[in-house]
Amino acid sequence: MNQYQQEQFFARYGQWAVVTGASSGIGEAMARELAAAGLDLVLVARREGELKRLAAEIAGRHVRQPRVLAVDLAQPAGLAAVEAATAGLDVGLVVLAAGFGTSGPFPGANYAEETAMLDLNCRAVLAQSLHFGRRFATNGRGGLILFGSLVGFQGAPTAAHYAATKAYVQTLGEALHVELAPRGVDVLVSAPGPVHSGFGARARMRMGAAETPATVARATLKALGRRMTVTPGMLSKFLTWSLMTAPRPLRTRIMGRIMGGMTRGQAQAAAPVNG
Repeated sequence: MNQYQQEQFFARYGQWAVVTGASSGIGEAMARELAAAGLDLVLVARREGELKRLAAEIAGRHVRQPRVLAVDLAQPAGLAAVEAATAGLDVGLVVLAAGFGTSGPFPGANYAEETAMLDLNCRAVLAQSLHFGRRFATNGRGGLILFGSLVGFQGAPTAAHYAATKAYVQTLGEALHVELAPRGVDVLVSAPGPVHSGFGARARMRMGAAETPATVARATLKALGRRMTVTPGMLSKFLTWSLMTAPRPLRTRIMGRIMGGMTRGQAQAAAPVNG
């Protein structure tokens, strides 16, 4: 950003931003981009060591020292900790990048893992959107960035529940975009396709062509305040166009073939992954 763009950004969103899922992948990339733009950050994730590493790197490059908050957002105590830690800050932008996914045949899914994913991908997003959405609406300015996925636009066999959680995020974000705009609040859903963020390996998925987290972060910030949904990167745009031209039942079958190829050989659901 140039100086004029930075001034406009600060006027719209304030000096502080909260980034969840900041210990890796897209969340980490979003934190880097926002730090480069001159914002003060609250970095939130479970892995304190990774958060401190990122905070030290940001402080070394940009002189600003981010605040680190190591909590589990799938738990009510973690959500309460974020609210308490940010109560006295001029937070105007919240990036909800924390989440994880599972893959594999649904009958082999682990119920505890699936409910944990539901808590983080949906309940935590709801709680934080409600808390900060109220706060921003009262202030008359602010921004919320939610992370969906291309799999959230239709069913995704062998990633059925993960896709369902992203469908929840997508529809919530679309509605909030319209509802909160008159209150001065920008809401954006970023729906990337495959991303080289460690997701594939940890979910035992074969990841072919994919975007980088940095590409996703830059395209997402560029779309904030301009669009309801962004599919960041050329690969995501191509996949979106290819799928959206087909009827929804056919899209689900196509996605099933894609996911089937990425999860071939699995007998049961994979362990949770961050992303």
